[in-house]
Amino acid sequence: MKLSLSWLREYVELPAGLDPAELERRLVDLGIEVESVVDQAATIKGGLVVGRVLQIEELTGFKKPIRFCHVDVGNADPQEIVCGARNFAVGDLVVVILPGGELPGGFQIASRKTYGRVSNGMICSAAELGLGTDHDGIVVLPPDAAAPGADARPVIGLDDVVVEVEITPDRGYQMSVRGLARELSHTFAAAYTDPGHGAALVPTAEPPYEVRVDDTVGCDRFAAAVVRGIDPAKPSPDFMRRRLATAGIRSISLAVDITNYVMLELGQPMHVFDLNRLRGGLVVRRAHPGEKLTTLDGVARVLDAEDMVICDDSGPVSLAAVMGGETSEYQPDTVDVLLEAAHWDPVMVGRTARRHKLFSEAAKRWERGVDPQLALVALHRAVELLTTYAGGTADERVLDIDTVVAPAAIGLPTDLATRRIGVPYGVDQLDELLTMIGCTLTGVEPLEVTPPTWRPDLVAPIDLVEEVARLGGYDAIPSILPPARDGGGLTPQQIRRRMVGRALAEHGYVEVLSYPFVAPGAADAFGLPADDPRRSAVRLTNPLSEQEPLLRTSLLPPLLTTLKRNLGRGERDLALYELGTVFQPHLTTTAPPVLGVDHGPSEPDWAAANAIVPTQPWHLAVALTGDLVPAGWWGEGRAATWADAIEAARTAIAAAGISTDRVSVQAAAYAPWHPGRCAAISVDGQLVGHAGELHPAVLSTLELPKRTCAMELDLDALPVKPVAEAPAISTFPPALIDVALVVEQSVPAAVVQDALVAGAGPLLESVRLFDVYESAAQLGEGRKSLAYKLTFRAPDRTLKAEEAVAARDAAVTEAAARTGAALRGA
Repeated sequence: MKLSLSWLREYVELPAGLDPAELERRLVDLGIEVESVVDQAATIKGGLVVGRVLQIEELTGFKKPIRFCHVDVGNADPQEIVCGARNFAVGDLVVVILPGGELPGGFQIASRKTYGRVSNGMICSAAELGLGTDHDGIVVLPPDAAAPGADARPVIGLDDVVVEVEITPDRGYQMSVRGLARELSHTFAAAYTDPGHGAALVPTAEPPYEVRVDDTVGCDRFAAAVVRGIDPAKPSPDFMRRRLATAGIRSISLAVDITNYVMLELGQPMHVFDLNRLRGGLVVRRAHPGEKLTTLDGVARVLDAEDMVICDDSGPVSLAAVMGGETSEYQPDTVDVLLEAAHWDPVMVGRTARRHKLFSEAAKRWERGVDPQLALVALHRAVELLTTYAGGTADERVLDIDTVVAPAAIGLPTDLATRRIGVPYGVDQLDELLTMIGCTLTGVEPLEVTPPTWRPDLVAPIDLVEEVARLGGYDAIPSILPPARDGGGLTPQQIRRRMVGRALAEHGYVEVLSYPFVAPGAADAFGLPADDPRRSAVRLTNPLSEQEPLLRTSLLPPLLTTLKRNLGRGERDLALYELGTVFQPHLTTTAPPVLGVDHGPSEPDWAAANAIVPTQPWHLAVALTGDLVPAGWWGEGRAATWADAIEAARTAIAAAGISTDRVSVQAAAYAPWHPGRCAAISVDGQLVGHAGELHPAVLSTLELPKRTCAMELDLDALPVKPVAEAPAISTFPPALIDVALVVEQSVPAAVVQDALVAGAGPLLESVRLFDVYESAAQLGEGRKSLAYKLTFRAPDRTLKAEEAVAARDAAVTEAAARTGAALRGA
C-alpha cells in the first residue's frame, strides 16, 4: 500500500522536516514491513518549472503532428521546445523540465535538434513525471497555479514523500490513512485525530431504498445513503486524483473515485450503484449454486453457494465485498446514486476472492478485517465529498441494518507479558500501552481487556502480550540466548535415510525433491486396480493447485513427472531417486475433535485427532531411462534395464545395514510395472517394495520412453539394523568351484541362488551369478543356463577337495529339488 506523507499529516502531528530514513526506521520498529520511503522531489533532478505557452507553430511533413512552441519559463527569452502533444493551447500553463534535468528512470534532458528544430527542454506528461500512466497529453495547470519560472514540484504535488508498506494479513486496520496515522502517533508520541470518530450519518426509521439482509452471518451490517441530481460531468479534484494515483488506483469518475478515496482514508470499502438501473428492492443473501453474474471486469462468473451477493429483482447485481456487477454499474450519465457501506465476514470474502481469483483492493481489506463501526462515518464522508464536488441533494433518509456483535473482553494476567517477554511490565504500563491502541481495561487480576472494534486480530491474551512488546519497544527486550541443550544426535531412522541416499548418490543417482501433490487421474494413468489401496488418497481442503488436490500414496507419480520434465529439456540418460513420505489415509468417517485454545489437548483429544491423521511412512523411489553406462571411444554403452532397478533396491537395503542373504527377489505382477518384468523385494520374508520395468501402457499414457524402469521401497518396513559383529576372517585358502545349472525360463535366478546357499552348508562363503545363457538348439526350448561361482572356505583348516566337491554336490542337489535344475552337460 502506498500513501503520501502529506495525507498522513492531516491526522497526526508529525515533526516538521521529518527525514525519510527516520520515518522508515520508526515504521520498522512498529513491526511494519517497509517497501520504500521515496522523497518525490528528489526523483526529478534539475530545473522543473512552470511555463506559459506563448506561441505554437504547427510543423508539417512528419508522420505525426508536431508543434514547435515558445514557452515563457521566467527567463528573459522564451524557451523553444518541440512537443507532440495537442491537448494545450496558447496561454496555458504547463510543466517544463529544462536542459540538464533528469526525469524518473534516468531519462536525461538536453538541448537537441529534432524534427528540424532545436528543442531546449521538454513539456512533461503525467507519466513522464511519475504521476500516473497518461502518455497521451501533457499536464495542463490551472490558469492561476503559479507564475512562469516557479518551481513546479509543489504545484503538481511532487514535494511530497511517498510511503509504501506491506501489510501483514492480521493487521487490516493499517491498510488506510487512519490506521497508519494511528501507528505513527504511537511511535512519535504525537497528537492524533481519528477520522473514524468524525461526523456520521444518523439512521432513520424509513430507508432511502428498500434493502433486506437474509444472511446476517455473511453481512452483519449494511448501511446506505442516496444522493440525487449530481452532475456526472464534474471531474475529480486534483488532490484526489493525485492521491489515488500515488496509491496505484486509476481515476475513473468522481463518484467511484470518492468511494476509493474514502476506502484509502478510513479503511472502509464502499460501492456506488446507479439508482435508476436498479430493479426493485435489494436483497443481501448467499448465492444460489450455479447462479451467474457478470462482474465489472466483463467476466461472466458462476457463483458458489458460499458467495454473498447483492440482488435486485433481476438477480445478482454485485459480488458482495469483491466486485460490482455490470447491470448496476455507475455510468457516465448517472445522476442518482446509492452509496453502500457494509460489513462482511472476512472468511467468506477471502474464500470468494480466491475462488474467483478476484483480489480487489476491497477484498484485500475485508479478508484482513474492517472496523464494523465505520459504515455511517464513511457514508457521511462520501456524501459530503460528492455533494461538494458534484452537486446534488442528499436524501435525508439513511439505512442502517446493524447486527454487529460487540468485541468480547479478554482476561489478561498481569504477569503474563513479563513471563513471556522477559521484561518487567507494571500494571500502569500495561494500562498505558493497551489504552494507546484503543483497548478498554477493567478489573484487577486478571485485567479485563476489551479490544477496539478496529482490532479483530486481538482475540487471546497472547495477542495483547504481542502488542505490549511491540509498543513497549522491541529494542527494550534483552537479547539473551537460551542455554543450548545437549544434542541427542540423529535418530536411527534419520541415519538410515542418510545412508541410503548417500549410497544411491555414490552409484550415480541424482536426488530430487517433489511436491507431494498429485492429480486425481494419477491412479488411472498408473493402471491401478479398482480395489488398490493406493487409490484412497487424502484430499486437501485448500490445495495449492486445483489440478493436484490429492496427497501422494506413492512416490512414483511426482518422480516420473520430474523425469518427464528433464526429458523435455534435452536430458536423455537419467537416474533419479527421491526419499519422502507418502500419505495413507485411515478409512474412517470420524470427525476431528474441536480443540480449544484455553488449555492443551487431553490424552483422549490427542487420540481422537491422531486417529484421522494419515499414516506417513518414508519411501524410497528411483526412476531410470536411457543409458546407464554411456557409450564413447572406450566402447559401447549399456541401457538401463529392469535388473538395474532391482540392483538399486539391493543397494538401498544394503546401505540400511541389512545383509544380502536376508533379501529375496521374486517375480510379481504389480501395477504400474510390466507383469513379466516386475520383482517383489522381500526382507526376511516380508514384502518391502517392487522394482522392474514400467508397463508399456503406463509409459504411453505418461509419454515416457520405452523400457523406463522404476523401484519403490517402504523404508519404514525394513527391519532394524542389527548390531554389527566383527567378521571372522579365515587365513586359509578358498576353494573356487563353478556350476552351470539348466532351469526353466520362468525360474528366477535368485530362487536358484537361494537353493544353492541352503544346500551348500556352512562351508559356502559366497555365491555369485556370472553368466546367463540361452539356446534352444543346445538347451531346449524354454530353458536357460545359469552359471554361478561358488567360494568355499573353512575357518580352521585348508579344505580338502573331497569336502568342497561334497558341499558343491549338496548345493546342486538342493537346487534340483527346489527348482528342477540340472547340471549343464550332465
